[in-house]
Amino acid sequence: METLKNARIGSTVRVVKLHGEGAVKRRIMDMGITKGVDIYVRKVAPLGDPVEVTVRGYELSLRKADAEMVEVQ
Repeated sequence: METLKNARIGSTVRVVKLHGEGAVKRRIMDMGITKGVDIYVRKVAPLGDPVEVTVRGYELSLRKADAEMVEVQ
């Protein structure tokens, strides 16, 4: 299973599934990350936290723990 956390810088990935439950999953979905959306990985901080992505035309920073919940292909 490939997650957003493991995606390479400069790549565009598509969301396959969101893992997690309740409020955490709802917060990720409220940020615009839903099944089938394309995400461009812009930058990753030196220690891997946070991950900066472009989704639905805006820039977003995700914590490493949140990026692990997004399964991509």
